[in-house]
Amino acid sequence: MIGASLGSIVLAGVLSTFLMLSRSGMSAVNYTTMDTEARRALEEFGQDVRMASNVTWNSSSSITLTVPNNYTTANPVNQVTYAWDNTTSTSASYRCFYRVPGTAADPKTVLVRNVTTFLYTRYNRTNASATTDASTKRIQISMTVTTTAQTVVAATDQLVAASFILRNKPAN
Repeated sequence: MIGASLGSIVLAGVLSTFLMLSRSGMSAVNYTTMDTEARRALEEFGQDVRMASNVTWNSSSSITLTVPNNYTTANPVNQVTYAWDNTTSTSASYRCFYRVPGTAADPKTVLVRNVTTFLYTRYNRTNASATTDASTKRIQISMTVTTTAQTVVAATDQLVAASFILRNKPAN
């Protein structure tokens, strides 16, 4: 009887330790996945912005860049759109930051999933807030990414990207 009691106490301790380690591991995986997606997305976005010769501001969550010699095979006009889908649909791009090379009919490439807030900010060449496409010389992204899993605490990451300068765009 004493052995059974001690065994059940030890077993309960081992089980709770196993559950705690599993939850911690899952939280670490969620955070690492978010961080990896965000880094890759910002690097890809930054590469296109630095090459862009023009920017079209579609909304505070969507811009189209003219990127010479980067999307020629799929898109003869060399444009790429970066946007955030904040609709309440259940589509594959729901709550995602994505890229569309070419026209809106071309397929979306999801860059970051589970984006809960998103904002582009644009600046002119004197670092004041830009009000037109022609005066935009620098772009900054701010987003919040949240990942949840059953029985695991939500992992949240708030990203404010460094500004990206449109190097090939003439200053106005």
